[in-house]
Amino acid sequence: MKKLTILSALFLAITFHLSAQTVDDLPRPQTTAPVAGDAVQQGNWMVGGQVGDIGFNFKSDNFRINIQPRAGYFISDNAAIGTEAQLGLQIYDGGEIFSYGLTPFVRYYFPEGAAPTHRWFGEALVGFAGSSLKDSEDDAIFSSVLGIRAGYAHFVADNVALEATLGYSRTNADISVGNSVSGLAVGLGFQIYLPGRNNQ
Repeated sequence: MKKLTILSALFLAITFHLSAQTVDDLPRPQTTAPVAGDAVQQGNWMVGGQVGDIGFNFKSDNFRINIQPRAGYFISDNAAIGTEAQLGLQIYDGGEIFSYGLTPFVRYYFPEGAAPTHRWFGEALVGFAGSSLKDSEDDAIFSSVLGIRAGYAHFVADNVALEATLGYSRTNADISVGNSVSGLAVGLGFQIYLPGRNNQ
């Protein structure tokens, strides 16, 4: 019995030792990439967006989703221009509301405080928005959109960055712009940076 206990303990020790070596040898997922400077070069493209709001209310059978796809072009190092679409759908018992908007933007990545894996940026946007909602008392169905944002881009792969933004937008339309009709908004999204023809 004593020999069986010693053999069992020895077997368990060897098994734990081998499994510990196996876990240490496993590849780690990539969480950073030192490519921030390459991504924001003149001639490159950026494509991405944010999922502003998605949800379903079981009591009222209300479904809603807002997304903001975007595309931009770097006109110089660190400076990009582009357009963001505002698309939203709310379905409820008795109807639906479709919201829309188009907001061209200018974005600048600050070289100050830059690191190989991340960049801070500022952004301004001007455009229009509207919705299919009718007979609203205070809101305009179609309106201009003005906004500014500050953000942080963290590069997790060669051409992909996760972004967080804090911004202020102003509109009278029946639409959310970056999770906010008028006021402050926090957003999470991603960007894919595509090298231009001369940067490949």
